[in-house]
Amino acid sequence: MSEMSVSDARARLADVVDSARVDHEPVYLTRRGRRVAAVISADDLQRLIEAAEDLADLEAVRAAREEMAAGEPTVPWSELRAELGLA
Repeated sequence: MSEMSVSDARARLADVVDSARVDHEPVYLTRRGRRVAAVISADDLQRLIEAAEDLADLEAVRAAREEMAAGEPTVPWSELRAELGLA
C-alpha cells in the first residue's frame, strides 16, 4: 500500500494510518497520478525532525569553525550567556 489516490485513501483512512504506523513505510497519496502527500507514523516523523535538527546543528558547527579559522572574532561566553538570558 505504498501509493494510492487521495480518494482511495479517504475511503480507507484507518487502513492507511495503520499501514504507515505498523510497517514504518510512508504511504504516498496521489492526485492525477502525481504524489501530493505522504502519511507516516508519528514516531517516524519525530525521528526525522530530530535528525534534521541534528544536521542543522552540525552545519552550524561547521560554519562556526570556518569563521574561526578565517580569523573572525569569537563571542565571549559571558556575553553569550547574557544574550541568551542564562546569566
